[in-house]
Amino acid sequence: MWQMLLKKFEKYPAQAKVLRLLFERGFQVSEEGKVTSGTIEIAHTQLAKEAGVDRRVVDSTTKTIVSDELLSTIFKNVHSIPFLRDVAPSLGLGVIIIIPEDAADVGILAKVAALVSEHKLSIRQAVSDDPFLTDKPRLTLITDQKVPGELVDDILKLPSVKGVSIY
Repeated sequence: MWQMLLKKFEKYPAQAKVLRLLFERGFQVSEEGKVTSGTIEIAHTQLAKEAGVDRRVVDSTTKTIVSDELLSTIFKNVHSIPFLRDVAPSLGLGVIIIIPEDAADVGILAKVAALVSEHKLSIRQAVSDDPFLTDKPRLTLITDQKVPGELVDDILKLPSVKGVSIY
């Protein structure tokens, strides 16, 4: 899917950078070409600075998005979520970060979730990086309490797991 979207921008690498930024952050693009997060409008100059492009590139990207049926549908409906990874320890929650052997393998989340359940922990949040959007995808689980070392040992026994970090 991601390759199909990027193909629309293959002649415009700077616009592809903006597209990636908008998608990764879960920003919407309105029918007027305004970039928003919910009802909060985000200045094109700020997006340009973050993407390392000129503001006019952001303008062109949003015009392309609005004029394309598929892109328009995606960017009217994409949403960001609060990612608890960095605040979990302050909230008394556990964090498990899984480094997969191959993130495209089937069943990694299911196998890890089964082990978490066996250790009587509840998963509060699961966030998996899309292997087509990032070079080093990770699976991050937020649990209702600190993660015991025995669980880490069990997860590391899974053939689809290369590494585990907890905090």
